[in-house]
Amino acid sequence: MRNFFSPDPAHPFQLVKFLSWSSLLLILGLSFFLTFTLGNYAKQAVLQKDRDFARLLAENLNHQIYQRFSLPTVLSFGKIKLRQKPQYERLDQVVQSTIHGFKVMELKIYDLDSTLAYTTGNEQVGLSVASVGAREYAKSRKVYFRVVKQDVPFWSFLTFNLPDKSYVLETTYPLRTEQSLSPEHRGWVMGILRFTQDITGDYETITSFQWMIATVVLISSLILFVLLYIIIRRADRLIAERIQEKERLERRLHENEKMASMGRMLAGISHEIRNPLGIIKSSAELLFKKAEQGQNYGPELPRAIFDESTRLSGTVNEFLDYARPKQPAFTDVRLDELINRIMDFIKPEVEKRNIAIRTHLPEEIWIRGDSDLLYRAVYNLLTNAMQAIEESGTISLSWSSRERTLLIQDSGPGFDPSLKRKYIEPFYTTKDQGTGLGLAIVNNIVQAHGGSLDFFNQPEGGGAVSLRFP
Repeated sequence: MRNFFSPDPAHPFQLVKFLSWSSLLLILGLSFFLTFTLGNYAKQAVLQKDRDFARLLAENLNHQIYQRFSLPTVLSFGKIKLRQKPQYERLDQVVQSTIHGFKVMELKIYDLDSTLAYTTGNEQVGLSVASVGAREYAKSRKVYFRVVKQDVPFWSFLTFNLPDKSYVLETTYPLRTEQSLSPEHRGWVMGILRFTQDITGDYETITSFQWMIATVVLISSLILFVLLYIIIRRADRLIAERIQEKERLERRLHENEKMASMGRMLAGISHEIRNPLGIIKSSAELLFKKAEQGQNYGPELPRAIFDESTRLSGTVNEFLDYARPKQPAFTDVRLDELINRIMDFIKPEVEKRNIAIRTHLPEEIWIRGDSDLLYRAVYNLLTNAMQAIEESGTISLSWSSRERTLLIQDSGPGFDPSLKRKYIEPFYTTKDQGTGLGLAIVNNIVQAHGGSLDFFNQPEGGGAVSLRFP
């Protein structure tokens, strides 16, 4: 089957090169995707670790505040009043000793009325902060975490050194009673504990981890691609050299085959010539002897010489007709009538093959040429078009007055562009049967009329042949 899109045999690795570059881009894309995916996973893991650590710190603060401040204060003073300086200083001492070394930026304690009761910062104690919602937190009895970015630019992942306090983890925890003199008071929420921690260092670690993965994957991908590309270039060069050597050997083999075919042809012709020459020679010798002896001879010997000479002349003429095509006798020819005669002749075969022939020809097409030779050329092309259609199909004939071109199109498989020159070579055929002289004879006829013959494929599929006349 003829293929219009035939790859370049001298460069069989063009597709592989394209795939290698595409693979590089795909690998780089997947590498960056994997980098950010692993980085995001690591970020979540580190953030979860920070949350767990903050929860432990909050539970420890709850325990220390209750054991070292709340319970002793209630036993000593009967009631907790942080507005009293001794109680506030004792709570501050407990808090500072507990959070020491844990990178706590600021710690605040709110009562159930959302009033700031204690802070390690500079805010004024005793102010009511409605946005805190202490009672809602107290009812839920859950621990809340929130990561706060402090004006971090979106390109921060490209840098390794982030400013301090770029990422802050805010933890909100309900302060509960652990145990009490009265069991019914156990687990009561006394207030809300909120503190912040600087986790910028963890984010810097994640950024470094992401860049380390990206660098390793990128370098590995580039090394693999370079090795693959070198191998492909080397293989491409070796294949190209072998293909050139193969083409050279094929050309030599083709020439040898032509010489062998010519030898077989000459052997057959010499055999056909040798027999008549032998008869002519023996008859002439017999006539010569009888003439020397003065004997009479009948008409048999001259007739034998005449018959064998005629046979020899016919054999030579047949060879010359093949080797030297007949020169056309130019007259005015109606090409449309010639085509109609051919269609009437091939009509039974067309109906048998279930082929539809569509003509788009004007009423009169006048050209200068030899009617017999043009009939033979168009007939051969229509026969080839029918043979190219395996089952039912269509053949279309059209005429371009402007370009003086007859176009014959069929719905067959089309032509192989790499074999375009071979189609018109003598003795070359793609069929199981045939001498391979049909298109060669057509090409000789068209060239004898000063025209040109071209083969190409249609965009919608199928082959096409154009005969251009002067």
